[in-house]
Amino acid sequence: MHILIVNKGSIPVTLYGGTERVIWSLGKELNNLGHKVTFLVKKGSYCNFADVIHIDEEKDILSQIPDNIDIVHFNFTPKNLETLTKPYVLTIHGNGNKKDLDSNAIFVSENHAERYNSESFVHNGLDWSEYKKPTLKTPKNYFHFLGKAAWRVKNVQGAINTIKKTKKEKLKVLGGVRFNVNMGMRFTFTPRASFYGMVGGEKKFDILNESRGLVFPVKWHEPFGLAITESLYYGCPVFGTPYGSLSEIVTKDVGFLSNNASELALAVEKYSEFSKQRCHEYAQDVFNAKVMALAYLKKYETVLNGSKLNKNKPKLIEQNSPKFLDWSD
Repeated sequence: MHILIVNKGSIPVTLYGGTERVIWSLGKELNNLGHKVTFLVKKGSYCNFADVIHIDEEKDILSQIPDNIDIVHFNFTPKNLETLTKPYVLTIHGNGNKKDLDSNAIFVSENHAERYNSESFVHNGLDWSEYKKPTLKTPKNYFHFLGKAAWRVKNVQGAINTIKKTKKEKLKVLGGVRFNVNMGMRFTFTPRASFYGMVGGEKKFDILNESRGLVFPVKWHEPFGLAITESLYYGCPVFGTPYGSLSEIVTKDVGFLSNNASELALAVEKYSEFSKQRCHEYAQDVFNAKVMALAYLKKYETVLNGSKLNKNKPKLIEQNSPKFLDWSD
């Protein structure tokens, strides 16, 4: 079939861009499975395995869908979607949707779907062939945080506080800076945390490859968390909070979850009890692009057969805000 993948971002990804990284892996695997893929994405994008159409910002997005498409896969909610006559699905990547969502919505984890009163989800997968091969037997020297640290819900401060409660462990922060005016002129003084800003490619892979584990105490219901699966791929157990998809993805074999910094710190110091090989194999086997693509193909077939993915339009169920008990509590 001919699949059009639509997203407002640019491909390929160089630094930050979780959604773009996922749709790239999806398109590549769909192509490997014998389907024709076209991307409708931001100007400047390019791709060596699929056709690319650049979005004309002056025109309605629905008017830019070619006639020869079998199904459209949106990764944002376009205006007037209900007027589209072609079969389509819509992946919801975040938590910002407060209104009723489309009947063909797909969420990125089971927990994510449940919070919108839905059973329709597909786990994110990645093309691990594009990642540097992990060196699981080499000594590891520090822990890491991976995420957009400017988002308070990602709780980089909680990760730092957790490390400070250990005897001597250190943290490398990927996705944040020591002096951050976006966080209220915050300056992080501790010498046990070093900051690398937005990193990608070989530099990012090298830092993850030498890490003992991911410290990820988020203070929101994480929809999925590519930081989790990327870290696991490099043999890093995950030490985080039990919110959103974390309880679903982070099993007892590959990490420890608690909303208490003291408990997380104790677990961090016992990182060697987790098998790096087990973490790597789990990410490689469960959260890969082929598993994701095959799951999406089932969703496409359902829609092409004239059925909706959700009996009722999904709508966010209000929940209490997650908490994190840090060292000052």
